[in-house]
Amino acid sequence: MPTAAEIAAEQIAAGRAAESAASDSGNGALQKGSGDETPESLRADRDKWRSISRKHEEMWKASGKSPDDLKALLAAERRLREAEEADKSELQKAVDRATAAERLAADTEAKATRYEVAAELGIQAKHLKYLAGSTREEIEESAKGILADFPETYAGHDASGKPTRPKERLRSGAGPVDEPSPNQVINDRIRQAAGRTT
Repeated sequence: MPTAAEIAAEQIAAGRAAESAASDSGNGALQKGSGDETPESLRADRDKWRSISRKHEEMWKASGKSPDDLKALLAAERRLREAEEADKSELQKAVDRATAAERLAADTEAKATRYEVAAELGIQAKHLKYLAGSTREEIEESAKGILADFPETYAGHDASGKPTRPKERLRSGAGPVDEPSPNQVINDRIRQAAGRTT
């Protein structure tokens, strides 16, 4: 036994086919000289569609449904399609959010790698914008290029691009040079400002 939805679908299809056949046969009757249509062929088409229509009417009556049930079924089908479309849009929104999050994570990771390489090789903040590449190796190559392009800024770097240890100030061997400590300099200035010199 066919379900109500199958019966409704068959009736809708039969109705559309009947409307199409009626419009086609009406147009054929109005057009004189079409040649293929004779009164016998038109009667045969009419009888065919009548028999299909009666078959569907019998199926409808056998299902025990009323025309209001068909309207309710069609309305339910429409609401189901709308809900599916809404779900698709929610799914699309979730996919878009996930894509944006992945892109943000990749950008953040690349930025962190740039900062790590810059810190390791002693690249100044003003030159960070010149670091390029998507992998650590590419970023390191770019950093070495920066070191080569700005030799006056990065004169204290060795051949590998890493900063060298600062050189100690050389003193003469004549005797120790007594340099005041920063705390002593500050204390002396405070005393001078207060009017008490030592």
